[in-house]
Amino acid sequence: MIEVSPSSFVLKSAFAKIVCEPNWKWAPREKPLANFDLFYVWSGEGELILNDEPYAIGKGSCFLFRPGDHTSATHNPQKPLVLTYIHFDIEGSIGQIPERYRVIEDTLDFEYLLSRYVRLFLVKTFAADVEAQLMLKQMMIHLLREDLDEPVERKVSNQITEVIHEIANYIRQNPSVAHRVEDLAKRAQLSPRYFSIKFKELIGSSVQSYIIRTRIERAEHLLHHAGMNVTEVADALGYRDIFFFSRQFKQYTGKSPSEIR
Repeated sequence: MIEVSPSSFVLKSAFAKIVCEPNWKWAPREKPLANFDLFYVWSGEGELILNDEPYAIGKGSCFLFRPGDHTSATHNPQKPLVLTYIHFDIEGSIGQIPERYRVIEDTLDFEYLLSRYVRLFLVKTFAADVEAQLMLKQMMIHLLREDLDEPVERKVSNQITEVIHEIANYIRQNPSVAHRVEDLAKRAQLSPRYFSIKFKELIGSSVQSYIIRTRIERAEHLLHHAGMNVTEVADALGYRDIFFFSRQFKQYTGKSPSEIR
């Protein structure tokens, strides 16, 4: 599906994110599926039968059913399934198709795409169909990448690198927040000690030094370009003590905030 143009994706009206009722079941049908169906489990427990093969399903279980597939499913009423399904067709030659089943470990990006796809059609969003076609292709690329990815050891290393850089960007985008290493490590789903080690290894400075440096760089920008005085800048960046702010600013820049101003 890499070669398929986004405009070749034919959108179907059958799509939703649903919480299944306790007595829910997907009963076997006489006729097989007529189109593609992207089926993703957000939470819950159950069993799905695909072409007579059973699969235990839970969070991250992801299927790409194909035309001609036979499916059925049940779930644990005590742990009902929350799932998204998206039906679509493809016009013309399809090329490489993602595997029918995988468990997605790093769910954040994929779940965003699923949620965005459904939200597009909740209101009359401008160019919703065009964006939905683009997102379907993006999801297919994501699945193919899952299927073709490198060995687990390299994959984990790549994921940690991406997470650490995402955290560094988060710090830079939110300089006024009183970031704690424990909170940042939790966001990265790593222990505080391991997070700190990997952060320094990949970013080149300790977490605390990076937090301070991004604050000071933002302070320099505000003093130069925003027309704010020293007190206003210190307050905007979460400093309660203007004298502490001034000392820290001079320590990192060699000049006092008033000199920059």
